[in-house]
Amino acid sequence: MAWAPERKGESGWSDSRATRDDGGQGLFRGQEHGGGQERGRGQERGRGQERGRGQVRSRGQERGRGQERGRGQERGRGWGLSINSPYQEPRTFSSGQQPLCLTLKSSMIGVVIGRGGSKIKDIQSRTKTKIQIIRGDPVAEVKIFGSSDMKVKAKEAIEDIVRKQECQESASSADEAASQSASQSAVERDVSTDDTVKKIQPLLDWDQIRAEVAEWEKKKWADLPPIKKDFYIESKATSSLSQEQVDIWRSENFNVMCDDLKEGEKRPIPNPTCNFEDAFQNYPELMQNIKKAGFKKPTPIQSQMWPIVLQGMDLIGVAQTGTGKTLSYLMPGFIHLSFQPLPREERNGPGMLVLTPTRELALQVEVECSKYSYKYLKSICVYGGGDRNKQIEDITEGVDIIIATPGRLNDLQMNNFVNLRSITYLVLDEADKMLDMGFEHQIMKILIDVRPDRQTIMTSATWPDSVRRLARSYLKEPMIVYVGTLDLVAVNTVKQHVIVTTEKEKRGLIQSFLQNLAPTDKVIVFVSRKLVADDLSSDLSIQGIPVQSLHGDREQSDRERALDDFRRGSVKILIATDLASRGLDVNDITHVYNYDFPRNVEEYVHRVGRTGRAGRTGTSITLMTQNDARIAIELINILKRTNQPVPVDLSAMAERYKLHKQKRDTATPYRRFY
Repeated sequence: MAWAPERKGESGWSDSRATRDDGGQGLFRGQEHGGGQERGRGQERGRGQERGRGQVRSRGQERGRGQERGRGQERGRGWGLSINSPYQEPRTFSSGQQPLCLTLKSSMIGVVIGRGGSKIKDIQSRTKTKIQIIRGDPVAEVKIFGSSDMKVKAKEAIEDIVRKQECQESASSADEAASQSASQSAVERDVSTDDTVKKIQPLLDWDQIRAEVAEWEKKKWADLPPIKKDFYIESKATSSLSQEQVDIWRSENFNVMCDDLKEGEKRPIPNPTCNFEDAFQNYPELMQNIKKAGFKKPTPIQSQMWPIVLQGMDLIGVAQTGTGKTLSYLMPGFIHLSFQPLPREERNGPGMLVLTPTRELALQVEVECSKYSYKYLKSICVYGGGDRNKQIEDITEGVDIIIATPGRLNDLQMNNFVNLRSITYLVLDEADKMLDMGFEHQIMKILIDVRPDRQTIMTSATWPDSVRRLARSYLKEPMIVYVGTLDLVAVNTVKQHVIVTTEKEKRGLIQSFLQNLAPTDKVIVFVSRKLVADDLSSDLSIQGIPVQSLHGDREQSDRERALDDFRRGSVKILIATDLASRGLDVNDITHVYNYDFPRNVEEYVHRVGRTGRAGRTGTSITLMTQNDARIAIELINILKRTNQPVPVDLSAMAERYKLHKQKRDTATPYRRFY
């Protein structure tokens, strides 16, 4: 067969780049489509009569998009074989034909397929093969059907795509190493290779980097003053408690438990301090403030946390809201600050830092600091939405305690308005909520400037994996104190009701509930969105019902006024987003109404914990719709742990969702066949 220059044919201008001198049979754009095939306007197709725009089709041939088929040939998308075609292999592959099999990283499948399947369709067209991809994790299987030489060409084309992609991802690696890596990611199943992969030398010496970081840290903290942590003197009454007496006390006080998280040899668990004198008998001024507040005895978690914190150990306190965790770290913190070796006037910054997730909780902690003021310790609350210039002015004048939200404190830290090197007592309050709100990066930046030998206290209402990871990162050999169990449990002083309903019926249900409230009742209504809070509060106000709303879009002054009105009782109804589910310390809330179910059961527990505080009982009403079905099973577990009734409708919802999930998980995965 000889190649000749492009020339004009009798039926018009040829659309091909080259023609073949083989009896008038033509090739188009350099591609062969069987004997006698020609595409495009003015193209000739075998023997027969001219049709349409100069096209000639042989008798009995199937019509297709520019395709020619001989009689009896199989139809195939994209295949144009005539009877006289020299390549007679059928384009439908029998089950007995052996495909060429490859394995690819799952991450490479999208690259090989291309946008809209463009790349893999191009490979099939060029190699006259058919490619099937079976997705998997972490690898996918690729099967190539066709003639032996075409299968190899298709395999090489796929490997070339993978190789180019991995070269882009590994720009810092040598070309040879990238090529070998790409080849290994698409290895033929039935072919074994003896190629040796060159060992890539590490670009970074991590051991040297770690040594340099350790040396830098040592120099950074070399000039710090000494720190004292242990201030505990055990009373005779506490030391005389036998293990049996301690076990009885724990069982009678909500089963308060304590564990040592130190690896290796465990330390003895301190006995609980059953009254204030056992903990603070050597600090008379602090005892006077406690008596002024009218407290008779500490809460269970305070009794167990105080002797541990006063000994200078890091501690994790896990307990439901309203159990007294705030005073569990504030009281020992006052003593810690007051009796450091370095006098207060010689310190170059604050000594105690309390990080909270919300400004409402920060303000509440500051109120507690002021109430139990000890040795004239000065505290300041730093939060977003407040007067930034005033906060900077107060800090530069000198403070002992900073209560802050991570965002605003990080802002002041980055602008060098606050010195955190002097912090010796750190508290991460409501750590689970701070992580949920995305404050982990701000916390990391803040703690870079806090001395590593500090004492750290962390409180949380739940104990998920994220909080455990945070504790491992920033606490050293801590102890953990928890009430009852580390499993998620709602407060047992709250009677919980769940109503399965629809979105349309919600408004009528809450209006009926509010109309039947007693004059002494006080209720907080939780909604999922700020718009719903404003809409619901407007409707109630139009009906003449006194109500306040609380959410993040309101001005700080409006939020403070809403909380003040609710605390004083001038309004009995507060409509709020989850902003108020943490740190809202109002002891006389009688009802919690979950108009919208929260995102997860952890938030449900925090919402319910707003009532039933300080020894009181409370009631919660929760509306659930079909949109909340995914949380139904977890909610049922919460209800069962506190011996609450489980509605039949809720059980049915959970069962339907369980069956739906099983059907979805066991369904045959979709396999795309290109």
